[in-house]
Amino acid sequence: MTSIVFMGTPQFAAVILEGLIEKNYDIKAVVTQPDRPVGRKHVLTASPVKKIAVKYGIEVLQPQKMSGSFEMQRIIEIAPDLIVTAAFGQFLPDKLIAAAKHAAINVHGSLLPKYRGGAPVQYAIMNGDKKTGVTIIYMIKKMDAGDMLAQATLPIEIDDDNASIFAKMSILGRDVLLETIPKLMTGKINAKKQDETKVVFSPTIKPEEEMLTLMMDAKQLDWKIRALRPAPGAYFPNMNGKRTKLWNITPLDVKTKDPAGTVELVTKHELHVAGANGSIYKINELQPAGKPRLKVTDYLNGVGKEIKQGQRIIMDE
Repeated sequence: MTSIVFMGTPQFAAVILEGLIEKNYDIKAVVTQPDRPVGRKHVLTASPVKKIAVKYGIEVLQPQKMSGSFEMQRIIEIAPDLIVTAAFGQFLPDKLIAAAKHAAINVHGSLLPKYRGGAPVQYAIMNGDKKTGVTIIYMIKKMDAGDMLAQATLPIEIDDDNASIFAKMSILGRDVLLETIPKLMTGKINAKKQDETKVVFSPTIKPEEEMLTLMMDAKQLDWKIRALRPAPGAYFPNMNGKRTKLWNITPLDVKTKDPAGTVELVTKHELHVAGANGSIYKINELQPAGKPRLKVTDYLNGVGKEIKQGQRIIMDE
């Protein structure tokens, strides 16, 4: 039976881990990020991967930093056939990668070499891509640069956000991994080098990159809002006088000559606003600072009740 040390943290990885367990792979240990405080009350919370490991009685290792840690030494002592990573969140030292008897492999959430890095799903949606996918690669010290063992595509639908893509991608990643491991262990797979001329990076989203601007047209706004939904969310710094997150909009197939940020239509139930390049979008759900998420009808009956057609309600900082 193939022995595995599994390394991952979010729900994406938890689905993959449970798939390995259900296929009776010998999971020697699970490595995940330390428990983190969550919510307003800062309740210390285990990662989704840890919860799966505890459910099945598997040893859990949670290093603050892998290099030189007790946890790293423990993995080296285990000497599994495979080390499998999926959204673990830390770099692996060469010594650790070498601890796997057969190979250390990674389930990455993009069609490599496009979108190496920590936010591949967010960038795919934010850039208006029509598809994404998963790639199984050998682990090497260079980030997401290992030779490719398998790849599968996943369409990005017009209403997908990062939550829905991650949910679908976790199932795809699980299935592709389960097809790949037997081929890998029996030598019936040929790895393919990544084309370095086609590399695109997707670094972790910084707080300042969550901001929406008047330079973005309706489609670009929609892409960014969905890319950052459900977390951390995308916002205008000044909409009707408040920092406001937009959670759901619909680009409209009409044009305007008004400046971006101008109200094109306002009724009791609808709010249409101009974007860049003459575009128009309908706001469906938003959240002014200090308020809960609101459907546009509730917003227009409350803090937005004075909004008028022709008014420019969105300004840059």
